[in-house]
Amino acid sequence: MTYDLNKFFKAISDPNRVKIMELLKDKELNVSEICQHFDMQQPSVSHHLSVLKNASIVSGTKRGKEVYYHLDSICIVNCCNGFQEQFVEVEKRK
Repeated sequence: MTYDLNKFFKAISDPNRVKIMELLKDKELNVSEICQHFDMQQPSVSHHLSVLKNASIVSGTKRGKEVYYHLDSICIVNCCNGFQEQFVEVEKRK
């Protein structure tokens, strides 16, 4: 899968989204469980999750009426490595 580096870095530029990523690194959570860690309403948390999903950083699995979100660590590794490789290539051309 190809990841969009611009979407990735835009998504992680917000501290709230980084905190969501940290919450999801060890376990799946639904939006209500994520909301408990923030001083914001559910629609705002859902917006942040939408941005992260659009960048392929998180994905959700529906169980009954709830969607449980989890972190896509492969996306993070690929985007960080891809970004680094762009600059390694620049150094090799010098």
